[in-house]
Amino acid sequence: MRKLLAVLLCCLPMVSHAWWSDDWNFRKEITFDLSPAAADISGTPSDVPVLIRLHLGNFGYFGDTQPDGSDLRFVAGDDKTPLKFHVERYDATSQLAFVWVNVPRLSGGLNTDKIYLYYGNKKSTSAQKSSESYDAAQVLVYHFGAGESAWTDSTAYGNKASGSTAEVNAASLIAGGAKFSGSQSVSVPASASLRLLPAKGITLSSWVRIDQAQTNAYVLSLEDSAKHVILGIRGAQAYARVTTASGDIEALQPDSLATGSWHHLAAVVGGGKLVLYVDGKPVGNTPAQPVEVAGSLTMGNSAAGNNGLVGELDEVQVAGTTRAPEWIKASALAQGQESILTVYGADAQKEGEKVNYFASTMKNVTPDGWVVIIILSVMFVISMLIMIGKAIYLGRVQKANAAFVKEFERLRGDPTALDKNEEQDGDDALSESPFMPHIGEQQDKFKYSNIYRLYHHGVQEMTGRVGLNSSGARPVTSLSPQAIAAIHAAMDATLVRMTQRMQSKMVLLTIAISGGPFLGLLGTVVGVMITFAAIAASGDVNVNAIAPGIAAALAATVAGLGVAIPALFGYNWLNTKIKEVNADMRVFVDEFVTRIAEHYS
Repeated sequence: MRKLLAVLLCCLPMVSHAWWSDDWNFRKEITFDLSPAAADISGTPSDVPVLIRLHLGNFGYFGDTQPDGSDLRFVAGDDKTPLKFHVERYDATSQLAFVWVNVPRLSGGLNTDKIYLYYGNKKSTSAQKSSESYDAAQVLVYHFGAGESAWTDSTAYGNKASGSTAEVNAASLIAGGAKFSGSQSVSVPASASLRLLPAKGITLSSWVRIDQAQTNAYVLSLEDSAKHVILGIRGAQAYARVTTASGDIEALQPDSLATGSWHHLAAVVGGGKLVLYVDGKPVGNTPAQPVEVAGSLTMGNSAAGNNGLVGELDEVQVAGTTRAPEWIKASALAQGQESILTVYGADAQKEGEKVNYFASTMKNVTPDGWVVIIILSVMFVISMLIMIGKAIYLGRVQKANAAFVKEFERLRGDPTALDKNEEQDGDDALSESPFMPHIGEQQDKFKYSNIYRLYHHGVQEMTGRVGLNSSGARPVTSLSPQAIAAIHAAMDATLVRMTQRMQSKMVLLTIAISGGPFLGLLGTVVGVMITFAAIAASGDVNVNAIAPGIAAALAATVAGLGVAIPALFGYNWLNTKIKEVNADMRVFVDEFVTRIAEHYS
């Protein structure tokens, strides 16, 4: 019984709980589903270069990686064995990446095989190497990258193109692609590795998108004088042709390719037959005993040299062996926009590390979103400085006003005595007033008092209208109603100017209140647009593809509200304080003018 239990435990899939390296903070589990409900691959392909397509839908943590993806590592399901890989494109800004990983073995009919993507090591250097990502049988791979790399072989054989008139499309099916309009072609010179040997066979494959029916366009053609092996399109039907001792043998697709759509085409020669595959499925199979073909490889040409391919190619591959049907199917299903072979699991964090969802969200904010957030941050700082400065200033004004009003209310007789004490400090006659020495002691308390400035200006307005005796206690003349009205008007004008000073820069708070949310909304809308554009480019539309980008885009709206809400509260509070000070000044003006009228009538 114990032996049976041990056998059963050994048969269970191994679950990895270890961490490959403590230098990496994050990892993502990637599973390959070859079960009948998914890829439906019964064979067991080996050394398959699987495309790992990362985007917002399955990888929302580009901000945790190095900008060029040099900290990416792929580890086998045992969480111990590093896998060979290379990055075709890694764009952290657009949050899109295409990485090729050599998976040593895929278990047919099962969904238990997995690998781990490790990332989050700011000190790591790149470990990728394209020439090691393919087995020895792969003799040519063109990714059609930018610049000279568009016509460079990614395998160890270095079969570089000698000439090309095709146009590189940076946004093709898998990163870059090559566009043809009927007369363009790409030529790769003959080499020792680039040949069809009857004992080994050959496999030609490529992703193709045709814009119209073709006359007789070659997708790939390996030609040596009158001998050749061709993968082409006639009309809207794919075909494969190979030269044998008895003549050319051809396999033709019975159906037609849909124009404007991407299709994976492959021609396999070897084992006594010629097999044509479309989207991983065999559509043509005919007996063939090929002869040896060693010549140059051409893409996009035609039998007549003109009327070539009108469309686009991506991921052109040539293998100097007969690839198994399961290998062809796994490649086709792993590389398409909607891969049903590759299942992206959740991201895990190294034990002891705390998950910070806010930080993760901010790392996914796009550059345009950061521009809006920076502008809003500047607005927030300015608003806070204004609110703090105004609060301190108004607090001092109210305190000084209260002190002055208290002293003024104690004054009896001539209401101008306070100001005359300041102007005639040291005058023995003026110092006879018991109120004057006290005011001199409190002089510093009134420097922030708006009411004191009103009072001082009112006294100045009376100079020239009223003559005062040496004691300053009794007027020697009276004020007419017109003079009193003029004094009142002058003090009102001063009051208005003081109110304007108190309200200065308050308009910046109103701008923050009204403009902050709109700027945030602008950042969110642009972020959502970029999110949907990235989803369209990746071809994966689901809630996981939308959620991270929307969350990051909404950060701009949060920033806008974060500016507007404090500014709104601060503006209302400060505006109330300004109204209180303004009311105190108006009451004082009326009271001062009334007492002037009573004393100088």
